This record gives sequence, structure tokens and C-alpha cells, in this order.
Amino acid sequence: MGRYERPARRPAVVAGASSGIGAETALALAAAGHPVALGARRVDRCEELAARIRGEGGEAVAHALDVSSDDCVADFAAKAAADLGDVEVVVSNAALIGPGSLLDTDSERLRREVDVNLLGPHRLVRAFVPGMVDRRRGDIVFVSSDVAIRPRPYMGGYSATKSGLEGLVGALQMELEGSGVRASVVRPGPTWSEMGMDWDPDAAAMVLNQWVRFGQARHSHFLKARAIADAITTVVSAPRGVHLSPIDVNPEAPLEDA
Repeated sequence: MGRYERPARRPAVVAGASSGIGAETALALAAAGHPVALGARRVDRCEELAARIRGEGGEAVAHALDVSSDDCVADFAAKAAADLGDVEVVVSNAALIGPGSLLDTDSERLRREVDVNLLGPHRLVRAFVPGMVDRRRGDIVFVSSDVAIRPRPYMGGYSATKSGLEGLVGALQMELEGSGVRASVVRPGPTWSEMGMDWDPDAAAMVLNQWVRFGQARHSHFLKARAIADAITTVVSAPRGVHLSPIDVNPEAPLEDA
């Protein structure tokens, strides 16, 4: 095998695969030929998606995954490797978000966001990346958000954790230089997904109105989750010797009337 050739079989893990960006990413990676292990707390949703992938000729398994638990992440990693072989690709997508002002947010809710959105990705790094380094190849992709560089009002916890995540990934990539392992950030703009769908409608409307007030909603279009999944697939499909990061993915504005 040449120095920059990719192995033919690249098993992939998707954390937060039960809906939205994670589910679409699992489908996109499977369509690109990756065996995929789907993980989320809603394991029933992951099992349904894995069955769909297998029905379409792909290779997929599903296991429970709570990225806020060291033991659960370790158990998931062991099961994924037992099912599919050495994991070549990890997509860190699991996240929590809740609306509200920081003055009204109690420390426990903020702690949960930090545990899932920042410590969760680090748990995935600890579980999967040492093996990649030993094998001198691998990709770990972190789904960030445009709030990491443009904080949004009434999403302070989410903004803080995504900013922190990008700091963590930046340091990680420098530490991985020369190892054959690539750490990448994909940074979605406004995207339709189930995230935020459990918000109180009045609270959600207030948050969206504040985006407009502070100039953070240039237009009304949102991305479909598949757009992010396609970007992630592009990142991990880059040939050896090429590193794509960060990748910003934003909705195009609607065509203006002539």
C-alpha cells in the first residue's frame, strides 16, 4: 500500500445518530461505502436507521451511546470495534441546546450542556483516537456551529460549549500533526433538525426574533441536514495528505426578484 492510499474498508462511528445531522451523516457515509456504527441515547431510532441501511445493501449496527458517561462511551467503542473492526472514522455530533437567558439559566443545566457538548467529544477522542494513532490513520470530525464564532443571544451555553469545542479541536490537531490522524471541524449555519424542536414555541419565537435584532439572520433560509452530512463525507473522503478543516456550511439566500 502506498503512503497516501486509503484502506479499502473504513469503519465509521456516528455519535448522536438518532436524528437530524447525525442520522443523515450515517446514511451518507453508508452510501459512500463505510460500514457504520450508530450511537445515541435513543437506541431504538438508531436500530431503525441501521436496519434501513442494511436493507439498502450497506453494513450498519446500532448500540446505546451516552457521551456524558465514560463507561458508556468505552462500552460503545468496544462493541463498534467488535462488530465492524478497527474504527477509521468518528463523527462527534451529539449535543444539547436549550433556549433562555444566562441570567435565568441555572448552573445544573449549563453543566449538562458542558458535559455533553464539550466533555462528550473529549470522551470520544480518548476512546477512539489512540488506536488511530497506533495504526497511523484515521479521521475524527467534530460538528460545531456558527455560534462558535458568532455567539447568539439566549443560547449562551451552546455558544460557549461550541467555542470551547473548537479550541479543543485546534489543540488536538496540532498534537496529532504527523500521526496520520486528522481532526476536523464542520461548522453548520442555521439547519433544520430535531434540535430545538422540544422548545416551548414562544421561547423559540423569542430566540429567532433576537437573531434578527442582532443581525444574525441575514435571510430566512435554513439548511437541510443532508447538506452537513455531505460536507462531513467530503472531509473524511479527502485523500491521505489532504486535511479539510474548518468547513463552514451555510444556507444560500433565496433568489431575489428581478
